[in-house]
Amino acid sequence: MPATASPAPAAPFEPYVAASESPPEFTLRAVVLGAALSVTFGMVNAYLALKVGLTVSASIPSAVISMTVLRGILRRGTVLENNIVHAVGSTGESLAAGVVFTVPALLFLGLAPSTFVIFLLGATAGLLGLLTMIPLRRDLMVREHGRLPFPEGTACAEVLIAGDRGGTTAAPVFRGMAVSAAYQFAIQAFGLWRERVVFTSAALHKATIGFDLTPIFLGVGFIIGPSIAGVMAAGGVLAWCVLNPIVDLIAGTPVGLVFGIPASAHALDATGLWREHVRYVGAGAVTMGGIVSIVRVAPTVGRALASALAALAARRSASRAGGEVEAERARTDRDLPGRVVLLGTVGCALLLWFAPGLHLSLLEVLLALVFSGFFVVVSARIVGLVGTTSQPVSGMTITALLATSLVLAALGHRGADAMAASITVGAVVAISIALAGDLAQDLKTGQLLGATPSRVQMAQMIGTFAAAIRAGWVLLLLDRAYGIGSAALPAPQARLLATLVRGVAEGQLPLAMMLAGALLALVAEGVGVSSLAFAIGLYLPVTTTAPLLIGGFVRRMLDRRRTGEEQQGGAVAEHGRATLVASGLVAGDALAGIATAGLVVVGFDRLLRLRAPGSLGALEPVATVVAFLPLVWMLARSDRRGDGA
Repeated sequence: MPATASPAPAAPFEPYVAASESPPEFTLRAVVLGAALSVTFGMVNAYLALKVGLTVSASIPSAVISMTVLRGILRRGTVLENNIVHAVGSTGESLAAGVVFTVPALLFLGLAPSTFVIFLLGATAGLLGLLTMIPLRRDLMVREHGRLPFPEGTACAEVLIAGDRGGTTAAPVFRGMAVSAAYQFAIQAFGLWRERVVFTSAALHKATIGFDLTPIFLGVGFIIGPSIAGVMAAGGVLAWCVLNPIVDLIAGTPVGLVFGIPASAHALDATGLWREHVRYVGAGAVTMGGIVSIVRVAPTVGRALASALAALAARRSASRAGGEVEAERARTDRDLPGRVVLLGTVGCALLLWFAPGLHLSLLEVLLALVFSGFFVVVSARIVGLVGTTSQPVSGMTITALLATSLVLAALGHRGADAMAASITVGAVVAISIALAGDLAQDLKTGQLLGATPSRVQMAQMIGTFAAAIRAGWVLLLLDRAYGIGSAALPAPQARLLATLVRGVAEGQLPLAMMLAGALLALVAEGVGVSSLAFAIGLYLPVTTTAPLLIGGFVRRMLDRRRTGEEQQGGAVAEHGRATLVASGLVAGDALAGIATAGLVVVGFDRLLRLRAPGSLGALEPVATVVAFLPLVWMLARSDRRGDGA
């Protein structure tokens, strides 16, 4: 029989910048610009998370702005410098998500952390997540290259390479920011029109539909896409148009009393019904959605742990056999030394134990370390498969928080200190997971570009400290101006964590309502709908979820309009001008909200207001809709402009 030709071996991977080259990379201008972007996008996502319960990725916008500043304005800078700016800048979004989703729960429990405590928690937990991720780099980036796609990291590398070849500008981002900021100042500072349109039907037992017609919801709806926006909106409509009327109908009846709904609920308005009763259905659904997300990735968890243990054994064998010395590795394969990782981890543990204001016992510190380490290993592989936007951070955080609460309750710790400790452990886990996932994507970007891993790791640490410095004062500023937990900034995730911790500690969870929500989440999962997205829609106000459909509809319209060539264009198709404009809409709205908060705190907002709220009477909703339509038109037409890429 003739010999069968063996398949040709795969060509070795070659980065965009060869390992033998050493262009400028970790420079002062790159670090300073990256730190500024980290603080900016951290503020944007802090406001967004408190208002919407979601965050948006800062990777693409920070990369595009970096290229515009370094290459377009300063007329200097290499692609590796742009990568450092992007690595530093993207940490702000991740740290903001971890902090804002958890720390406000302390406020809801009557505990007010200082800005220093928030900084200490953010910096320590963020550094812990980064240090835990570093030893996993070679296994995930090198050994798994070609098998783990790392979607955001790969897309960002494509954008940076396109910019290096002269194809991308930040004009769409800045245009979106300018229009969005002007729009929000017109609402919040000058009071020219209202942002909310709400309709309630008394005949239908207070069924309610409403929309917050603002740039931030339009942009977020576009970014997350029509599928997720539709699922979240469906959850909101179910809560406010179906469950609210049911609660009003059965209040005081035998069925209502089974669910803890007294006759006095008839006196509540639609918002009161949702806040006092229906929201617990959403809480149960979110909890079940988090559990389902963990169960769904269980096979990935097993593979991640097996891979990590196998890699550890291989490294030990290589060390005993006289493996290569770190200094002898190629530039593109050098991590921070192992002793830095070990000493840094020990230092983080000691800070969590002894730092003033955190008040964690040794047991609680150990729980935080165990949960953080376990979920970082899991998360690192998950983001490689499905990306950071799809990793179940909420599910992991809820799992760690509930486990900690149950352990402390079993040991007899049920007071305010135990609740604060549970929230703090949850915050450590959430921040660690968020930063580790971001580092994993940035290391993939660096691998494709030919960056030095150790410098990307140092860049992320600098960005984490810069974002942590900002985290506390922005959080407390927004609390003073708007009130965290109010209709303006509902902080849904933190409210849920506070509800769960208080319920476990006091044994007063409304189990019947939460069980109903858990069953709804399972039904959603059974019909092929994302249970966590549906559950978040149940838990958020309908005025938050319904307007996401508008941005999602614009996204669907543009997707259908694109030509076949654009659909095959990789980063151009997925991260085109419209996505950059949408990112600008989100950023401008959030920055205007923070600026207005400063005006409110110092009392200048009353001097700028041009009319009394409600002075248009029945025409108020009309003015809101008329003002919002040009925003929709601008976003829908943005892909037809000639700037950007």
